[in-house]
Amino acid sequence: MKIKTIHDIHHCFDHDIAPVETISSGDTRRFDILDASGGLVTPDSQAELLTRLPFDKLNPVCGPLYMADAEPGDVIEVELLDFETGSWGWTGIIPGFGLLADEFSSPWLKITEYDSESVYFDNDIVIPFRPFAGTIGLAPAEPGAHSIVPPRHCGGNLDIRDLVQGSKLYLPVQVPGGLFSIGDTHACQGDGEVCGTAVETRMAATATLRLHKGDSIPMPMFDMPAVASDQQNEGYIVTTGVGPDLMTGAKDALRFMIDRLHKKAEMDEEMAYALCSVAGQLKISEIVDQPNWVVSFYMPKAIFKSRSLKIM
Repeated sequence: MKIKTIHDIHHCFDHDIAPVETISSGDTRRFDILDASGGLVTPDSQAELLTRLPFDKLNPVCGPLYMADAEPGDVIEVELLDFETGSWGWTGIIPGFGLLADEFSSPWLKITEYDSESVYFDNDIVIPFRPFAGTIGLAPAEPGAHSIVPPRHCGGNLDIRDLVQGSKLYLPVQVPGGLFSIGDTHACQGDGEVCGTAVETRMAATATLRLHKGDSIPMPMFDMPAVASDQQNEGYIVTTGVGPDLMTGAKDALRFMIDRLHKKAEMDEEMAYALCSVAGQLKISEIVDQPNWVVSFYMPKAIFKSRSLKIM
Protein backbone atom coordinates (compact mmCIF):
# COMPACT_ATOMS: atom_id res chain seq x y z
CA MET A 1 0.00 0.00 0.00
CA LYS A 2 1.34 3.41 -0.94
CA ILE A 3 1.82 5.73 2.03
CA LYS A 4 0.74 9.33 1.61
CA THR A 5 3.59 11.86 1.73
CA ILE A 6 3.27 15.19 3.55
CA HIS A 7 5.15 18.03 1.81
CA ASP A 8 3.60 21.10 3.47
CA ILE A 9 5.95 22.99 5.79
CA HIS A 10 5.70 25.77 8.35
CA HIS A 11 8.20 27.71 10.45
CA CYS A 12 6.70 28.01 13.94
CA PHE A 13 4.46 26.19 16.38
CA ASP A 14 1.06 27.87 16.53
CA HIS A 15 -2.28 26.21 17.25
CA ASP A 16 -3.94 28.57 14.78
CA ILE A 17 -2.03 27.10 11.82
CA ALA A 18 -4.56 25.24 9.68
CA PRO A 19 -3.85 21.49 9.58
CA VAL A 20 -2.92 19.99 6.23
CA GLU A 21 -4.91 16.84 6.99
CA THR A 22 -7.07 15.15 9.61
CA ILE A 23 -5.84 11.66 10.45
CA SER A 24 -7.12 8.80 12.61
CA SER A 25 -5.26 6.83 15.25
CA GLY A 26 -3.06 4.24 13.55
CA ASP A 27 -2.55 6.19 10.32
CA THR A 28 0.92 6.18 8.74
CA ARG A 29 2.41 9.08 6.84
CA ARG A 30 5.67 9.78 5.02
CA PHE A 31 7.18 13.24 5.55
CA ASP A 32 9.41 14.94 2.97
CA ILE A 33 11.66 16.88 5.36
CA LEU A 34 13.95 19.75 4.38
CA ASP A 35 17.28 20.26 6.13
CA ALA A 36 17.53 22.77 8.97
CA SER A 37 18.44 25.59 6.59
CA GLY A 38 15.34 24.99 4.49
CA GLY A 39 17.51 24.26 1.47
CA LEU A 40 19.56 27.45 1.71
CA VAL A 41 22.81 25.56 2.38
CA THR A 42 24.06 23.66 -0.68
CA PRO A 43 27.20 21.59 -1.34
CA ASP A 44 28.76 24.70 -2.88
CA SER A 45 27.93 27.09 -0.03
CA GLN A 46 30.60 29.08 1.79
CA ALA A 47 30.70 29.67 5.53
CA GLU A 48 29.73 33.32 5.14
CA LEU A 49 26.20 32.18 4.24
CA LEU A 50 25.69 31.17 7.87
CA THR A 51 25.82 34.83 8.90
CA ARG A 52 22.79 35.52 6.71
CA LEU A 53 20.49 32.62 7.59
CA PRO A 54 17.03 33.90 8.53
CA PHE A 55 16.41 32.47 12.00
CA ASP A 56 12.64 32.69 11.58
CA LYS A 57 12.90 30.33 8.58
CA LEU A 58 15.21 27.69 10.07
CA ASN A 59 14.16 24.17 11.04
CA PRO A 60 11.07 24.05 8.79
CA VAL A 61 8.71 21.27 9.85
CA CYS A 62 6.19 19.17 7.91
CA GLY A 63 2.57 19.37 8.97
CA PRO A 64 0.62 20.01 11.02
CA LEU A 65 -1.59 16.94 11.18
CA TYR A 66 -4.85 16.98 13.17
CA MET A 67 -5.51 13.77 15.09
CA ALA A 68 -9.23 13.03 15.22
CA ASP A 69 -10.63 12.84 18.77
CA ALA A 70 -7.39 14.07 20.40
CA GLU A 71 -8.05 16.44 23.31
CA PRO A 72 -5.92 18.06 26.02
CA GLY A 73 -5.01 15.39 28.54
CA ASP A 74 -4.52 12.73 25.85
CA VAL A 75 -1.23 11.44 24.46
CA ILE A 76 -0.14 11.01 20.86
CA GLU A 77 2.34 8.20 20.18
CA VAL A 78 4.72 8.61 17.25
CA GLU A 79 6.29 5.35 16.08
CA LEU A 80 9.28 6.09 13.86
CA LEU A 81 9.29 3.48 11.11
CA ASP A 82 11.90 4.57 8.59
CA PHE A 83 14.40 7.22 7.55
CA GLU A 84 15.40 7.29 3.89
CA THR A 85 19.07 7.86 3.18
CA GLY A 86 20.24 11.01 1.43
CA SER A 87 23.79 11.62 0.27
CA TRP A 88 25.17 14.77 1.91
CA GLY A 89 24.70 17.02 4.88
CA TRP A 90 26.25 20.05 6.53
CA THR A 91 27.59 21.04 9.92
CA GLY A 92 28.09 24.69 10.79
CA ILE A 93 29.22 27.01 13.51
CA ILE A 94 26.67 29.83 13.39
CA PRO A 95 27.75 33.08 15.07
CA GLY A 96 25.78 33.65 18.27
CA PHE A 97 24.62 30.03 18.49
CA GLY A 98 25.98 26.98 20.32
CA LEU A 99 27.26 26.08 23.77
CA LEU A 100 30.50 28.04 23.29
CA ALA A 101 29.04 30.83 21.16
CA ASP A 102 31.13 33.51 22.91
CA GLU A 103 34.33 31.66 22.02
CA PHE A 104 33.53 30.69 18.41
CA SER A 105 32.27 33.90 16.83
CA SER A 106 33.25 33.29 13.19
CA PRO A 107 31.15 31.23 10.77
CA TRP A 108 32.44 27.77 9.84
CA LEU A 109 30.88 25.24 7.47
CA LYS A 110 31.62 21.65 6.56
CA ILE A 111 29.87 19.62 3.84
CA THR A 112 29.86 15.88 4.55
CA GLU A 113 28.95 12.91 2.37
CA TYR A 114 27.25 9.86 3.85
CA ASP A 115 25.64 6.57 2.88
CA SER A 116 23.39 4.04 4.59
CA GLU A 117 26.19 2.93 6.93
CA SER A 118 28.67 5.75 7.47
CA VAL A 119 29.12 9.51 7.67
CA TYR A 120 32.51 10.46 6.18
CA PHE A 121 33.25 13.46 8.36
CA ASP A 122 36.96 13.64 7.51
CA ASN A 123 39.68 11.48 5.98
CA ASP A 124 40.40 9.70 9.26
CA ILE A 125 37.01 10.23 10.93
CA VAL A 126 34.07 7.99 9.99
CA ILE A 127 30.93 8.17 12.13
CA PRO A 128 28.14 5.57 12.00
CA PHE A 129 25.05 6.71 10.10
CA ARG A 130 22.37 7.11 12.79
CA PRO A 131 19.45 9.08 11.32
CA PHE A 132 16.71 10.72 13.35
CA ALA A 133 14.45 13.78 13.33
CA GLY A 134 15.57 16.51 15.71
CA THR A 135 12.21 18.28 15.80
CA ILE A 136 9.02 16.35 16.64
CA GLY A 137 6.19 18.02 18.46
CA LEU A 138 2.63 19.19 18.95
CA ALA A 139 1.23 22.70 19.11
CA PRO A 140 1.36 24.45 22.51
CA ALA A 141 -1.75 25.71 24.29
CA GLU A 142 -0.36 29.23 24.59
CA PRO A 143 -1.64 31.43 21.75
CA GLY A 144 0.55 32.96 19.07
CA ALA A 145 3.57 31.92 17.03
CA HIS A 146 6.28 30.11 18.98
CA SER A 147 9.83 29.66 17.68
CA ILE A 148 10.77 26.16 16.61
CA VAL A 149 14.28 26.51 18.09
CA PRO A 150 13.56 25.71 21.79
CA PRO A 151 11.91 22.47 22.93
CA ARG A 152 8.73 22.59 25.01
CA HIS A 153 6.62 20.34 27.23
CA CYS A 154 4.70 19.14 24.14
CA GLY A 155 7.87 18.41 22.17
CA GLY A 156 9.49 20.44 19.42
CA ASN A 157 13.21 20.77 18.81
CA LEU A 158 14.16 17.98 21.19
CA ASP A 159 17.34 16.90 19.34
CA ILE A 160 17.34 13.52 21.11
CA ARG A 161 19.75 11.35 19.12
CA ASP A 162 18.03 8.16 20.34
CA LEU A 163 14.77 8.86 18.48
CA VAL A 164 15.93 6.45 15.80
CA GLN A 165 14.04 3.95 13.67
CA GLY A 166 11.90 1.79 15.92
CA SER A 167 11.57 4.35 18.71
CA LYS A 168 8.16 5.40 20.00
CA LEU A 169 7.82 8.99 21.19
CA TYR A 170 4.89 9.98 23.43
CA LEU A 171 3.73 13.60 23.41
CA PRO A 172 1.19 15.30 25.70
CA VAL A 173 -1.71 16.88 23.82
CA GLN A 174 -2.36 20.53 24.73
CA VAL A 175 -4.86 21.55 22.04
CA PRO A 176 -7.66 19.75 20.17
CA GLY A 177 -6.19 17.55 17.44
CA GLY A 178 -2.69 17.84 18.85
CA LEU A 179 -1.40 19.36 15.58
CA PHE A 180 1.66 17.18 14.93
CA SER A 181 4.73 18.36 13.01
CA ILE A 182 8.17 16.87 12.28
CA GLY A 183 11.43 18.11 10.78
CA ASP A 184 15.17 18.78 11.27
CA THR A 185 16.54 15.41 10.11
CA HIS A 186 20.13 14.47 10.93
CA ALA A 187 22.50 11.86 9.51
CA CYS A 188 24.19 11.70 12.91
CA GLN A 189 24.51 13.79 16.06
CA GLY A 190 26.25 13.67 19.40
CA ASP A 191 24.45 14.00 22.72
CA GLY A 192 24.17 17.73 23.37
CA GLU A 193 24.60 18.91 19.74
CA VAL A 194 27.10 21.28 21.35
CA CYS A 195 28.03 23.54 18.42
CA GLY A 196 24.36 23.97 17.54
CA THR A 197 24.23 21.73 14.46
CA ALA A 198 24.52 18.03 13.68
CA VAL A 199 25.05 16.63 10.19
CA GLU A 200 21.98 18.44 8.89
CA THR A 201 20.36 16.82 5.88
CA ARG A 202 17.21 16.52 3.84
CA MET A 203 15.55 13.16 4.40
CA ALA A 204 12.17 11.48 4.19
CA ALA A 205 10.78 9.96 7.39
CA THR A 206 7.85 7.60 7.88
CA ALA A 207 5.86 7.39 11.12
CA THR A 208 2.66 5.90 12.50
CA LEU A 209 0.63 8.07 14.88
CA ARG A 210 -1.64 6.62 17.57
CA LEU A 211 -3.94 8.25 20.11
CA HIS A 212 -3.97 7.25 23.79
CA LYS A 213 -7.06 8.70 25.46
CA GLY A 214 -6.65 10.06 28.97
CA ASP A 215 -3.06 8.82 29.38
CA SER A 216 -1.84 12.16 30.66
CA ILE A 217 1.92 12.77 30.82
CA PRO A 218 3.65 16.06 31.78
CA MET A 219 6.40 16.04 29.13
CA PRO A 220 7.68 13.90 26.26
CA MET A 221 8.84 10.37 26.95
CA PHE A 222 10.03 7.66 24.60
CA ASP A 223 10.55 3.95 24.23
CA MET A 224 13.84 3.12 22.53
CA PRO A 225 14.44 -0.29 20.92
CA ALA A 226 17.61 -2.31 21.27
CA VAL A 227 20.02 -1.07 18.59
CA ALA A 228 23.43 -2.21 17.47
CA SER A 229 26.26 -0.36 19.20
CA ASP A 230 27.62 2.52 17.17
CA GLN A 231 30.93 2.49 19.06
CA GLN A 232 32.28 -0.99 18.13
CA ASN A 233 33.43 -1.48 21.75
CA GLU A 234 36.72 0.37 21.26
CA GLY A 235 36.16 2.57 24.25
CA TYR A 236 36.05 6.33 24.75
CA ILE A 237 38.21 9.31 25.48
CA VAL A 238 36.46 11.19 28.29
CA THR A 239 36.99 14.69 29.68
CA THR A 240 35.19 16.18 32.66
CA GLY A 241 33.93 19.44 34.09
CA VAL A 242 33.60 19.65 37.88
CA GLY A 243 31.86 22.40 39.83
CA PRO A 244 28.64 23.70 41.39
CA ASP A 245 26.92 24.65 38.11
CA LEU A 246 25.93 22.09 35.44
CA MET A 247 26.07 24.56 32.55
CA THR A 248 29.56 25.67 33.53
CA GLY A 249 30.56 22.03 33.96
CA ALA A 250 29.24 21.17 30.50
CA LYS A 251 31.23 24.02 28.95
CA ASP A 252 34.37 23.04 30.85
CA ALA A 253 34.14 19.39 29.79
CA LEU A 254 33.59 20.47 26.18
CA ARG A 255 36.49 22.95 26.24
CA PHE A 256 38.72 20.23 27.69
CA MET A 257 37.85 17.85 24.84
CA ILE A 258 38.37 20.52 22.17
CA ASP A 259 41.76 21.28 23.71
CA ARG A 260 42.79 17.60 23.61
CA LEU A 261 41.70 17.21 20.00
CA HIS A 262 43.54 20.38 19.08
CA LYS A 263 46.77 19.54 20.88
CA LYS A 264 46.98 15.78 20.48
CA ALA A 265 45.28 15.29 17.11
CA GLU A 266 46.43 18.62 15.63
CA MET A 267 42.82 19.35 14.75
CA ASP A 268 41.65 22.91 14.11
CA GLU A 269 39.58 24.10 17.05
CA GLU A 270 36.55 24.74 14.83
CA MET A 271 36.77 21.19 13.45
CA ALA A 272 37.12 19.81 16.98
CA TYR A 273 34.08 21.78 18.18
CA ALA A 274 32.01 20.50 15.25
CA LEU A 275 33.20 16.92 15.77
CA CYS A 276 32.09 17.12 19.41
CA SER A 277 28.66 18.21 18.17
CA VAL A 278 28.17 15.38 15.69
CA ALA A 279 29.87 12.48 17.53
CA GLY A 280 30.46 13.26 21.22
CA GLN A 281 28.24 12.38 24.17
CA LEU A 282 27.70 14.94 26.92
CA LYS A 283 26.53 13.30 30.14
CA ILE A 284 25.79 14.15 33.76
CA SER A 285 27.96 11.68 35.66
CA GLU A 286 27.21 12.84 39.20
CA ILE A 287 24.63 15.22 40.66
CA VAL A 288 24.33 14.23 44.33
CA ASP A 289 27.68 15.01 45.95
CA GLN A 290 27.23 18.63 46.96
CA PRO A 291 28.55 21.20 46.41
CA ASN A 292 30.06 20.01 43.10
CA TRP A 293 28.62 18.03 40.20
CA VAL A 294 30.46 16.15 37.43
CA VAL A 295 29.70 16.52 33.72
CA SER A 296 31.59 14.20 31.37
CA PHE A 297 32.21 14.43 27.64
CA TYR A 298 32.68 11.09 25.84
CA MET A 299 34.35 10.78 22.44
CA PRO A 300 34.12 7.28 20.89
CA LYS A 301 37.51 5.97 19.75
CA ALA A 302 35.92 3.86 17.03
CA ILE A 303 35.26 6.86 14.79
CA PHE A 304 39.00 7.48 14.42
CA LYS A 305 40.55 5.38 11.68
CA SER A 306 44.10 6.51 12.44
CA ARG A 307 45.60 4.73 15.46
CA SER A 308 47.32 7.94 16.56
CA LEU A 309 43.95 9.58 17.15
CA LYS A 310 42.78 6.83 19.52
CA ILE A 311 45.39 7.47 22.22
CA MET A 312 44.95 11.09 23.17
